[in-house]
Amino acid sequence: MPKVLQDFMGYAIYFWLEQNTSPHVHVSKGKQTPNATKFWIRRDGVELAHNRGRIRLKDLRKIETYLLANQDTILAAWYRTFNM
Repeated sequence: MPKVLQDFMGYAIYFWLEQNTSPHVHVSKGKQTPNATKFWIRRDGVELAHNRGRIRLKDLRKIETYLLANQDTILAAWYRTFNM
């Protein structure tokens, strides 16, 4: 089940509540799934894990920049959500 954090450029940025191994977000337009495009969120940066949602490169770059600018907020939300 998804927990939407933000809407950015028409993309939902969310946690998939059954996936709590390491901080990451899923990004999709339309239906939210656990296999959507995924970014790892780390204290030292953001890394694209995979682009199964086939988001255009131009949009991926903007999303990555947005995630990087908000990584502290995202990490705090991750730890609150998953009680870590």
